[in-house]
Amino acid sequence: MANLYLAYGSNMNLKQMEVRCPTAKVVGKATLKGYELLFKGVNGGAYATIKKNPDKETPVVVWEIDAIAENRLDKYEGFPTLYGKSNLRVELDGKKVSAMVYIMNRGPRLGMPEHHYYEGILAGYEAAGFDPAILEDALDASNPDPE
Repeated sequence: MANLYLAYGSNMNLKQMEVRCPTAKVVGKATLKGYELLFKGVNGGAYATIKKNPDKETPVVVWEIDAIAENRLDKYEGFPTLYGKSNLRVELDGKKVSAMVYIMNRGPRLGMPEHHYYEGILAGYEAAGFDPAILEDALDASNPDPE
């Protein structure tokens, strides 16, 4: 049985997902209202996550995944150690749907991602037609050493 999965980070990148989860299919784009995109982890090697923030929105690519793809994603995302899973509701094609999303567990601090990782997410933003300013804002908000 297929489930819906919300990608806001590197799994927005179509080429990377084709390698990670060849059975996954893009079913649309949506916006997570009330969530802010951030980077957390070791500075210079941080990963994307989302955090509740009523004033923010985070664009997502909505994937349809089967159990095999979810198992691969679990391993890639470091579930359950680094990321946990939640079900959130988004509007997709005019209907409210529930979809699984990975959210980083508490612990890691804000930090900057590796350049290659960030570029992979940016490619996903560009392919989906999302405003890269949201990604740039996440980078600024996550910088532990602002100048």
